[in-house]
Amino acid sequence: MNELELIRHLTQSLPRNDAVVTGPGDDCAVLDLGVPGQLVLFKTDAAVEGIHFMRETPPEKVGHKALARCLSDVAAMAGTPTAAVVTIGLPKGFEPSFVSALYDGMNSLARRHGVAIVGGETTTCPDRMFLSIAMLGSVAKGKCIHRSGSLAGDAIYVTGELGGSLAGRHLDFEPRLAEARWLAEHFGIHAMIDISDGLAGDLRHLLDAAKAGAELLQTAIPISRVAKLQAKAESSARPPLLAALTDGEDFELLFTVAARDAVPLADAWRKQFPDVKLSCIGKITAEPGLRLRDKDRVMPFTGHGYVHFA
Repeated sequence: MNELELIRHLTQSLPRNDAVVTGPGDDCAVLDLGVPGQLVLFKTDAAVEGIHFMRETPPEKVGHKALARCLSDVAAMAGTPTAAVVTIGLPKGFEPSFVSALYDGMNSLARRHGVAIVGGETTTCPDRMFLSIAMLGSVAKGKCIHRSGSLAGDAIYVTGELGGSLAGRHLDFEPRLAEARWLAEHFGIHAMIDISDGLAGDLRHLLDAAKAGAELLQTAIPISRVAKLQAKAESSARPPLLAALTDGEDFELLFTVAARDAVPLADAWRKQFPDVKLSCIGKITAEPGLRLRDKDRVMPFTGHGYVHFA
């Protein structure tokens, strides 16, 4: 049973109450707690040694990444983060200076985004370190963007460049919070997600939610310079296109918008965010499945990104 199968199994009979607007299946839970004009976003995420970082990773970068992962999910729903609590598991004999540096990385990022770290829990974990963060945020009613909502004919956009993140970017990326809120404020974004498990895998979440398919133009997918250099330098490296589709941990925004808004959005984006690349990489189709177009050839793509327990 892989991660996605386990989630489906566990979420079949979860209890709900009247506060739940959106439960499992999106980047954050969405709750209506009676705040006029506002919805509450609720998110948890974990960073585990050996999976998300290595023992030799600088602690400041570990702290940054642990918090940034949650912030990226809040961004995917066009929200504003508010507060977080942190659970940290440490092996016996840990260095207090290491933990202090880890919090320095978290605190620095939290301050930049106005996030209060308001408590947490410490525990012993014999064989490895982990960080688990629970975060609250908010979004104006009518502005929350879900994974569902894509329509046949929609343009598919992605921010930044993809692939090769394990060379370092996965430790110091900046969540696209301002960009996501701007999109929600100025355009009718149909669906959005952050790319944590790979473009192919996370796009499939949007497609499953919409019961639709997608066709991507190979030459339009923004492949990072690192992924291209790795392919040249290492005979064992994956082809750059495959890296962009499946590497994961890019933490860029992937979203869909009506075709009529595609050009106005791209023009406005260049003025608002001149230093952040934005690429139209394909379209949503009524026909299910994910396909790649290369000139006149259209080929099915069955690859996925990272899946735990697979």
